[in-house]
Amino acid sequence: MLEDSPSSNRPVKVKEPHFSVFPEFVGASYMRRYEIFCRKLVLERHYTAAAFISSTKDDGIHGRFAIPAEDLSVERFAKTLTAHVTAFA
Repeated sequence: MLEDSPSSNRPVKVKEPHFSVFPEFVGASYMRRYEIFCRKLVLERHYTAAAFISSTKDDGIHGRFAIPAEDLSVERFAKTLTAHVTAFA
């Protein structure tokens, strides 16, 4: 989960003193970086599924949130988790 705010949605500068940053992270906001990172974890098979949600400070306290990327939805994550638990039950 990431707070949806102007700070998390503006592009972030990249410093590369020790190693190169993946090109897809250059000029990306924190919101976009979270999305890319979660997707990479699944596509590179480090994780079976991942969920990424965001919410504003005011909406979060009331349980309201947004799903920035449909393939990283809580519903998809829950279905995958349920399938794994069922397979081992």
